[in-house]
Amino acid sequence: MKVAIVSQPWDTLEAPVTAGSIPIWTYETAKRLAKDCEVVIYARRNSEQLKQAYDEGVEYRRVSTWGNRIGTGMARTLSRLYRRFRYLNSRLYYLPYPVRVALDLKRQGCDIVHIQNFSQFVPIIKALNPHIKIVLHMHCDWLSQFDYQVIADRMAQIDLMVGCSDYTTRRVQERFPQFAQCCCRVYNGVDTQQFSPAPLKEHLTESENDELKLLYVGRISPEKGLHTLLRAFDRIADEFPAATLTLIGPDSAVAPEFIAELSSDPVVQKLTDLNPLNYPKNLREQVPQRLKDRVTFIGAVSHLELQTYLQEAAVLLNPSLSEAFGMSLVEAAASGIPVIATQVGGMTDVVVPGETGLLVPADDPQALAEAMGQLLSDKDQRQRMGLAGRVRAVEKFSWEAIATDLVGHYRALLSQEPQQPQQPQEPQEPQEPQQQVVIEYVTAPQPTDPETAKSTETIQ
Repeated sequence: MKVAIVSQPWDTLEAPVTAGSIPIWTYETAKRLAKDCEVVIYARRNSEQLKQAYDEGVEYRRVSTWGNRIGTGMARTLSRLYRRFRYLNSRLYYLPYPVRVALDLKRQGCDIVHIQNFSQFVPIIKALNPHIKIVLHMHCDWLSQFDYQVIADRMAQIDLMVGCSDYTTRRVQERFPQFAQCCCRVYNGVDTQQFSPAPLKEHLTESENDELKLLYVGRISPEKGLHTLLRAFDRIADEFPAATLTLIGPDSAVAPEFIAELSSDPVVQKLTDLNPLNYPKNLREQVPQRLKDRVTFIGAVSHLELQTYLQEAAVLLNPSLSEAFGMSLVEAAASGIPVIATQVGGMTDVVVPGETGLLVPADDPQALAEAMGQLLSDKDQRQRMGLAGRVRAVEKFSWEAIATDLVGHYRALLSQEPQQPQQPQEPQEPQEPQQQVVIEYVTAPQPTDPETAKSTETIQ
């Protein structure tokens, strides 16, 4: 069995991959898949990379995106002229990349091609490789947000849709019930050897053992709800004078058209009012003067460095308003750290309330403050949740478990009898989602285009 994994067109993968949730997923899963099958990874090539490389049994084939500006520019122009046209969903968006991948796939003889997030790559690759099995892996909600008929036509050409959480998969199944049987869930994973509980420090005094370090890991971006987190911390800071808040992540606010303008959630839609481009600066200015020495913005750190911060933390926080999975939650769980997250998206798949952490309503600083106070005041509860989280992370979220799950799906695909491609029978968009399409449109250019900015990935 030979499998090709097609990365997002702005992701450049250089082994070992230590940044970006989707590149890490690709790297960690591929090297484990290589034990059972032949694996090729397609990724964007920068000027310093070789066209071809090998690492841990995986072949990396790097593809130029030269010519991208023309197609992407046309797509953006059309999105301004036509209200319902979304350039993110257009075949013109990054068009040279999937064409070059599709042409090279013809020479590779792959059995399966596994595409990350970009459904518009499906018809291009299928046209040039009609007999290959196509897996579309969604780490975001695009399939349930973009034009219904366009997505239905692409769904008819795939063999398997993989969602990164039960939430993501369920959203697609509810919108496209005719394709529900070809949808499954494969979690994001964590290296449970790298991320592990800190050794016991019995030589420390009781006060040193009781340091109350709160930790956030992720982008400094509006949809992550950090403005809510700062308000919540302000409410409990006087009650817990030893508590500190550390925020780790790059200042890479996501453009509104990626999340806020696609969402049907009024809270998420209002994120455009927070001035995303200036959000990191504004957030720092919102820290009360009395808490300046207790709130620390670290910036981006290597995935390898992150473990040190997790082992020193008392609680990991994720106050996100939009989240397909919640990578930091499983990394914290594997490290034996309890978590507090919002009842949003795939995070409800990761956290077992009362067992491995706490879930609170989104955009509710009072509820978040109460949950923080509950765990900060109860060391025994933190320890119990940390232990339970570690057990669950090893069982469900280890890369070995993820790769085993994925191989099973691949084998099931190849064992199926050849059949005619499914065609939706005059599918009709449900009324409410159809209204969403009418009111949502793109108005701003994408500031995260890797031609001008390299730090932002699609959704995690």
